[in-house]
Amino acid sequence: MRVLGIDPGLTRCGVGIVDVTATRTATLVHVSVIQTPPDMPLAERLLIVSAGIEALIDEHSPHSVAVERVFAQHNVRTVMGTAQVSGIALLAAARRSLPVGLHTPSEVKAAITGYGQADKKQVGTMVAKVLRLESVPKPADAADALALAICHAWRVPLGSGSAAQGAQGVPGSGAATGLTAAQQAWRAAEQGTARRSAANRLAR
Repeated sequence: MRVLGIDPGLTRCGVGIVDVTATRTATLVHVSVIQTPPDMPLAERLLIVSAGIEALIDEHSPHSVAVERVFAQHNVRTVMGTAQVSGIALLAAARRSLPVGLHTPSEVKAAITGYGQADKKQVGTMVAKVLRLESVPKPADAADALALAICHAWRVPLGSGSAAQGAQGVPGSGAATGLTAAQQAWRAAEQGTARRSAANRLAR
């Protein structure tokens, strides 16, 4: 399953694409940030973001799109820009008949770290672990986009049409092992690191 995660923002829009297997193993496909200058007219900024998102969809052909759900903020200008970019992302997906998942920040944090109040550093660290990256993707918008994509893939039952069936019977799911998807991914990443370290010691 290939998922495009979008962390909507008018100045910086994080976009990340991951492939996730039936055992919940995630692999990085693409990550970047679409940026627009604050002094540019709004219509032109939205056009740049729209073109960037559509180009990624056409190039990488994701099976679904995950977008952060817009929530109220004290800064009305910021939330308006976020909502406008979210609309663009939804439109781009709808034009290509791609299913869309909307996830709140707390849902993403809980899926990735097991803790709904985790900070950005914890999320970024876990994203790097899950994707077996040498460093945390930067800026934070990029890591957040990947976290969205991973969260969506883990919440959607791969290879089945029912969320309930996926939670109960997908190999490697929490129901089968007693661990959440995040905990399983962390354990798999740690085991992979341990195996590589052992191989390096033997090679010396």
